[in-house]
Amino acid sequence: QITTVSGNEFLLQSDIDFLILDWFHAIKNAIDRLPKEQRITSRNLEFKLRRSSSIELLNSLDTESKEPKPEHRKSLIFRLNYSASDTNDRNRVKSRLKKFISRRPSLKTLQEKGLIKDQIFGSHLHLVCEHEKSTVPQFVRLCIKAVERRGLDVDGIYRVSGNLATIQKLRFVVNQEEKLNLDDSQWEDIHVVTGALKMFFRELPEPLFPYCFFEQFVEAIKIQDNATRVQSMRSLVKKLPRPNYDTMKILFEHLKKIAAKESVNLMSTQSLGIVFGPTLLRPEKETGNMAVHMLYQNQIVELMLSEYSKIFGSEED
Repeated sequence: QITTVSGNEFLLQSDIDFLILDWFHAIKNAIDRLPKEQRITSRNLEFKLRRSSSIELLNSLDTESKEPKPEHRKSLIFRLNYSASDTNDRNRVKSRLKKFISRRPSLKTLQEKGLIKDQIFGSHLHLVCEHEKSTVPQFVRLCIKAVERRGLDVDGIYRVSGNLATIQKLRFVVNQEEKLNLDDSQWEDIHVVTGALKMFFRELPEPLFPYCFFEQFVEAIKIQDNATRVQSMRSLVKKLPRPNYDTMKILFEHLKKIAAKESVNLMSTQSLGIVFGPTLLRPEKETGNMAVHMLYQNQIVELMLSEYSKIFGSEED
């Protein structure tokens, strides 16, 4: 998702990693070609748009209005010939907006009053599980059951994108309603279900593989000896919080069933690694090693699938 300086938002979506990288480099190159002054101004403004609260933005209007303006802008302002009453009107409106924003109830208050329901998409995994009194979100279970009923043999399952508008509609329904029937005709395209499941994991504020474990998993996948590598992965997985462990276990068990049908659906463990790697684990702060991280992300998912029984099995196994 890209937010421009003017506030416009664009969503670019693809499950093909090299295509995403091409987009990233193209956008970066376009930004780098901008004049230096324009780039600095854009970054400052974008920072304000993303990080500032509503009141801070209103306050910044006062500060910015007091900054010295170029001569040609001053003359333009004088020509507009605003009256003192216009200025007072604007100040009154600004003051009322500040009061309204400062008095608005918090999200927690609105949720307690039942005016806003707890969201499924975009919430922390442990909060969703606490709300449902489970260790695996119900939505994840429903999606997995639906795919295993009617999607195991579908060509490109999880790789092919569903209709984004329908996926967003399903997302809205999940966030608003407690009961969900994925066998309803409006969700008949199984790629919509898989797209929504990927979106759920992608929108977790902290990925399924928690940030604090990212570097440890990367170091584990670098180990040359396979037995030692698998044992290291197993040890790390056992340390995960219960909701993360249980959700991860049921998800990879499901993906293993997808890979078992590779001759029909053309989705190997490598293909699933490419699709789910960046979705399930990522560093908290992106660095210049984006391409390298993506390679490790894919390899970690691939190993979890190929060595599922050793990583998630009991000690006796």
